[in-house]
Amino acid sequence: MIKIDVDTSEWPEVGDLIVATVVRIVGHGAYVTLDEYNNKEGLLHISEISSSWVRNIRNHVRERQKIVLQINRVNPERNHIDLSLRRVTQDDRRKKLEEWKKNRKAESLLRSAAQTLKMDEADLIKKVVPKVVDQYGGLYRGFEMAAKKGPEAFHEAGVTKKISKVLAKIAKDKIVVKGVTIQGIFEITTTEARGIELIKDTLLQTMSVAAENDAEVKLHTLGAPKYRIEVTAEDYKSAEAALEKVISYTSDAWSDYSGEATFTRD
Repeated sequence: MIKIDVDTSEWPEVGDLIVATVVRIVGHGAYVTLDEYNNKEGLLHISEISSSWVRNIRNHVRERQKIVLQINRVNPERNHIDLSLRRVTQDDRRKKLEEWKKNRKAESLLRSAAQTLKMDEADLIKKVVPKVVDQYGGLYRGFEMAAKKGPEAFHEAGVTKKISKVLAKIAKDKIVVKGVTIQGIFEITTTEARGIELIKDTLLQTMSVAAENDAEVKLHTLGAPKYRIEVTAEDYKSAEAALEKVISYTSDAWSDYSGEATFTRD
């Protein structure tokens, strides 16, 4: 398996959340292997399984189960790691498992790219991963950006054009980019002689404004002077921020002309 996000020669730090596999259950707890740290072994003590009394450990964990745990103590000299389940919230668990699944998928996509390019996997990792992680914060995020933007997303990170093209094709084939769309209506009036042309040019520029803020814009004419605008981004916070920039840009741009530009949220 390709390891792309964690240096397996290192040890986790206290407070880290990790994905582990339960390998055996004993009277005083459960022994697990840390999936992201070269399967180093750790102990989930019975006192760290639940905040309430644990009558039967198997009611909480089972062999071969994937679980999210928090690092309590680390002692590399004694090869010892203490872990906690009761300190992990449901939200922590959801986010960590989502991150872990994305990392696994990124590994799979990179293996596919290595086969297509007829390259050694380790060599491809060296040429791609550090650059993409530095640019986007993670390899999967790089694949997501390529699914949206194409090869340029990887090329901008410093990856060669040949490799970027293959990676982007795999991203577009295998990753479904999800997003959140919010919308509203611009009502733009003017007495300028070139009014319609000016309105069109201004609204088209909002696409560039949205792109600069990692969002996309779609425009629909509802019949002058009303125009529907849809802003799509990864999440509501990003979509709202991009829409705010679009509104600000449009208002500022239209202040140079005679007329008004108002926005109403749907």
